[in-house]
Amino acid sequence: MKDAEARALLRDLFDAALAAARPATCLAPYIETLKPPKGRTIVIGAGKASAAMAKAVEDQWPHPIEGLVVTRYGYGEDCRRIEIVEAAHPVPDEKGRAAAGRILERVKGHAPDDLVLCLISGGASALLALPAPGLTLTDKQEVNRALLKSGANIVEMNTVRKHLSAIKGGRLAIAAQPARVLSWLISDVPNDDPGVIGSGPTVPDRTTFADALAVLAKYRIEAPAAVHAHLEKGAAGGVEETPKPGDPRMAHVETIVVATPQRSLEAAAAVARQRGVEVVLLGDNLEGEARELGAEHARKAIEHSKRAGKPTVILSGGETTVTVRGKGRGGRNVEYLLGKAIEANGAPGIWGLAADTDGVDGAEDIAGGLFGPETLARARAMGRDPKAMLDDNDGHSFFEMLGDSIVTGPTKTNVNDFRATLIAP
Repeated sequence: MKDAEARALLRDLFDAALAAARPATCLAPYIETLKPPKGRTIVIGAGKASAAMAKAVEDQWPHPIEGLVVTRYGYGEDCRRIEIVEAAHPVPDEKGRAAAGRILERVKGHAPDDLVLCLISGGASALLALPAPGLTLTDKQEVNRALLKSGANIVEMNTVRKHLSAIKGGRLAIAAQPARVLSWLISDVPNDDPGVIGSGPTVPDRTTFADALAVLAKYRIEAPAAVHAHLEKGAAGGVEETPKPGDPRMAHVETIVVATPQRSLEAAAAVARQRGVEVVLLGDNLEGEARELGAEHARKAIEHSKRAGKPTVILSGGETTVTVRGKGRGGRNVEYLLGKAIEANGAPGIWGLAADTDGVDGAEDIAGGLFGPETLARARAMGRDPKAMLDDNDGHSFFEMLGDSIVTGPTKTNVNDFRATLIAP
C-alpha cells in the first residue's frame, strides 16, 4: 500500500469514529422518545460536547425549554433558548467557576413536575469548577495542574476533583430535588462509568475523602494547605460525603450513556471492512503510560506483519497517562504515537494514527498525529533526535515539524482517544 493511501485510510477511520459520536446523531433517538413534563424543562450541562448537545435538543425537541451549559473556549453553539458559556479547559478559570455557580442555582427550587435535563461530556470536571466551601479557585487550579502532570489516571483525578467540589460527585442532582433529573452522557472514560464521566455531577459516588487523600499521597502531590485540611476533615467525618449508591435523594435521577468509545471504534471498523481491511479490536479501555503502550502496540504490529495475508488495522481506545519530566509541549496521543514510531523503527508496511476525539491532545489545539515507515528517517534528516524529543515530552513539536499533526478544530464531541495501526505489507 502506498504511503498516501495508507494515511488517507487511517484518517477516514478517525473521521468515521467522530461521526458516530456527533451529538446531533447520537442524541436523536433519545430526544425523539422524550416526553415533555407537566412542568418546566431546564437544560443544564458541561463538557466539550455540551453546547452541541444543547443545540441538538433545541433543534430536535419542539417543546418549551430554558437553561445554561458551559463548554470549552471555541466549542460554543448558537442557541436561542439555552445560554452557552465558554470557559477554560483543562485548567479551570473564573468564567467556569461563575458558570458552575449559576448552574447550581439554576437547578434549585423546582417542583416534582419539572424536568432537569443534564447534558454531560468529557471536560465537565474542569468546566464545572465550583470549589467546596473553604476552598478557592486558585486551590482548584493548583491541584488540577499537579494532577495533569502526575501520571494519575482519570478515575484517580476525578476522585480528587469530586471531593474538592460543591457540585460534582452527585451534588448537582441533590440540589435539583424534588425535580426529576435526566442525564444524557457522552462517555470519554474507560468502561463508561457514569460516576467518572465529568466527575459525575448527577451520579452517586463510590469514592471517599480518604480515597482522594490516597491519590495525592500516591503521586506525591503537594496540594495547598487548605486542600489537605479539607480532605482530612472530610475523611474524619467533619465534611459531608458525596451521595453514595442507594441514597434515597437520588431516587428520581435517571442516567443514560448516549455515546461511547466502543461505538466509535465499531464505526471505524465497519469502514475498514468495507475497504477490504481486516480488523483487530483491542478494546476501548486501554490505559497506562502513553509511550509504553505505544511501544507495546508497535511490537504487536511487527509480529502481526510476519503472518498477515492482507491489510489489517488494529484499533483501540481508552485514555493513557503521561508522567511529565521534560519541558516539551506534551500530549498523550502524540507521546503514544512517538513511542510507537520509535519502537517500530521504520518497519516496512506499518502506519499509525492516534488522536483525541475532542480535537485537543493535552492543552494543544491539535488532535494528534500520524506516522509511517519513513517518519524517523525524515526527522533525523532534519537533524532531530526522536528519542530525545520523546524524553522531553515533545511529541507535538515532533509531528508538527514533519507536517504530520492532525488538526480537526473543535469536534464538539468527546469519546476519548482513538488509535489505529495499519499493517499493509
